[in-house]
Amino acid sequence: MSFEVTSQDLVEGGELPAAQASAHFGIPGGQDLSPQLAWSGAPEGTRSYAVTVVDPDAPRPGGFCHWAVVNIPAEVDQLPEGAGGAPDGMGPSGDVAGLPLGSVELVNDAGYSGFVGAGPPPGARHRYVVTVHALDVGSLPATPRTHGARTLDDIAAHELARAGFTTHYEHPETR
Repeated sequence: MSFEVTSQDLVEGGELPAAQASAHFGIPGGQDLSPQLAWSGAPEGTRSYAVTVVDPDAPRPGGFCHWAVVNIPAEVDQLPEGAGGAPDGMGPSGDVAGLPLGSVELVNDAGYSGFVGAGPPPGARHRYVVTVHALDVGSLPATPRTHGARTLDDIAAHELARAGFTTHYEHPETR
């Protein structure tokens, strides 16, 4: 069995839906909702999962971290659309926000804990890499104040496997 990720919201190579675009960055119709994700076929020895959404086309080293959640228990195999904190960082967290108990949602590159949707500048079409990481540890050292981009090295150091897909988004004024 191979490790794979599916989504009711996203399609490999497809366009990111408006729900996953960013109201925070002023995208018309953007809702900053994390996508629904489900995974299966994790390798033996998986003790937890991490989920990341990164825009590698952003003009900054390492791209732009839109979302990072770590310490997802090994028995969990999906997250609902909209899981995570509110865009202002003041909404519910943990299991109240649709994240499994014990999970830690990290600070995105917009500066708050939660999912920030796509928001490339007009004239730009960016890629959004959605990845579920199967990890060999039950938890990574992280708190809700830890920045997701800083945790990517910890994730890579404990990764048994990864699965995901790449979607695209173009600013509506460009289309």
